[in-house]
Amino acid sequence: FGYTVVDSSTVIATHLNHILQQHGHSLLGHEEVQRLLDRLSDTAPKLVEDLVPKALPLGVMVKVLQNLLREGIPVRDIRTIAETLAEHAPKSQDPDVLTAAVRVSLARFIVQHINGLRDEIAVITLDHSLDQILQQTLRSPGEGGLEPGLADRLHKGLTEAAHRQEVAGEPAVLLVSDPVRPFLARFVRSSVVDVRVLAYSEIPDDKKLRVVGTVGRDEEGLPANT
Repeated sequence: FGYTVVDSSTVIATHLNHILQQHGHSLLGHEEVQRLLDRLSDTAPKLVEDLVPKALPLGVMVKVLQNLLREGIPVRDIRTIAETLAEHAPKSQDPDVLTAAVRVSLARFIVQHINGLRDEIAVITLDHSLDQILQQTLRSPGEGGLEPGLADRLHKGLTEAAHRQEVAGEPAVLLVSDPVRPFLARFVRSSVVDVRVLAYSEIPDDKKLRVVGTVGRDEEGLPANT
């Protein structure tokens, strides 16, 4: 009848893998991160000694790793992560700032994780005026965030663009300016399924970009001008 028979162990493993991908950030705590550092200390003892707790509290590193897992980025390359944190910790202890720095260090891996080994990346972009609106909103956090109507239209534009990518058999990648990437990553997690948000600084130099849609133009239902 054309059915594929899958044994129960495969079904369970697939289900567990899905759970880990969706909730890995909530399963990673201080003990798990300490074990990662203990293993790293076998090959890079000086790096670990200088990083935690001298340069960075363990709790901050936990938050950085949770941030990465929350966006579906594996934390296997713990050495690169630790080296980046050691470099940037003297300048900032903010988990979001440190996460952004780690993402740049892991840029090639992140893009490969999303797009495979292809030289060209199909991306959705924001209209310049919409990007400026978002940056202004983020600079004025006391104003209460996005105006509800704008949030609804942004959601609609991103959902439609993501659907077109799904039909085309390509990942939906939203490419935005660095200042608005964390905000939009949180926005799509709560409202748009399966959209990866990358900053321009996270695109390796040897990758080509192909813009497949721009959210924010009049035809997308969003304001084209500030």
